[in-house]
Amino acid sequence: MSGRWYGPGVVAVVVLATVGACGTPSERRDGVTAQLTRFERALDAGQRQRLCAALAPSTREELEQSTKRRCAQAIGEQNLPAAGAVRRVDVYGEQARAVLDHDTVFLAHFPTGWKVTAAGCRPRPQRPYQCEIKAG
Repeated sequence: MSGRWYGPGVVAVVVLATVGACGTPSERRDGVTAQLTRFERALDAGQRQRLCAALAPSTREELEQSTKRRCAQAIGEQNLPAAGAVRRVDVYGEQARAVLDHDTVFLAHFPTGWKVTAAGCRPRPQRPYQCEIKAG
């Protein structure tokens, strides 16, 4: 017997597990808000290692390359604002934007959870956001 008879069932289980891992829109927004809260608390407390751990790999790499310093040192030199309260969270699949009182933060979902891809972002009319920390 070739074993092909259970192939479609295995595929269906994998698809359902993948779709289920994404969560409902509300669950994804809650996940973004939780990560954002951890990021802001680490920023307020000056916990640079936690800030670095919250960054997406490409964002951390860009920060280190552009400043020629390790993340923990470089992130402390960035002009990140005290962001204030979360006003709005928009989730688009695996990407999210969180608008706070004094900042806009972008995040992406990774297997380990939500990670910050850009922070210290200010909107500019008819142009992309200007961000203090971002991927290259």
